Amino acid sequence: MTSPLAAGLAVALITLLAAFGPLLGVSPWLIALGVALALTALSLDAALLSGRGGHVLAEALPGGRQRLRRVAVHEAGHVLAAAAEGLPVRRVLVGSLSCWRAGLAAGGSTEFDPPDHAKLSLDQLRRWSRVLQAGMVAEVQLFGASVGGADDRALLGRIWGLSGQDVATARREQRQARREVEALLRRESCSLDAEAERLLATASRLGRPDGPIVQPLVPED
Repeated sequence: MTSPLAAGLAVALITLLAAFGPLLGVSPWLIALGVALALTALSLDAALLSGRGGHVLAEALPGGRQRLRRVAVHEAGHVLAAAAEGLPVRRVLVGSLSCWRAGLAAGGSTEFDPPDHAKLSLDQLRRWSRVLQAGMVAEVQLFGASVGGADDRALLGRIWGLSGQDVATARREQRQARREVEALLRRESCSLDAEAERLLATASRLGRPDGPIVQPLVPED
């Protein structure tokens, strides 16, 4: 779906052009053409890029690499935590264009093999709690705040919801898991930087060749 922000900006621009364009001597034909192009762009974005065209464009502009690096840091946190927990990583994607090509409406993604059972043991819940919170923790560690992780929080909530554990236990265990992964990523800060750079090399950007295919880390025995 087209981003509400993008749609709102388009409507605001159209309104301003219609109200003030003639007063500034702008031809009504140019206003109509601009409106048509804006609506066409929004429609194509929704149909072809799942509403993430603005993100794809922003990542291609100057400064886009820093935007992608934040995504890479988030995904690197997942990768390092998964390696520590012995959870295999199926695939890591960095960037809206890479995700779109994979059929995902996201800015980044780390995919794991799903658990064998919907109802996990407490030990398994703790492991998944560390891995799923690691992306947000990595962002906080390097940037001071987390802007990603909504899908991680939603998945973590579903896993605990299916577990049969009470809410108090879920909250306590998730807080403890976050502290543990914070300690892990502080110890592995150099590895976090290196893994983020490694993943950043895989990001696709408009007008630039695709990065090399990089295999995910193999969990240590």
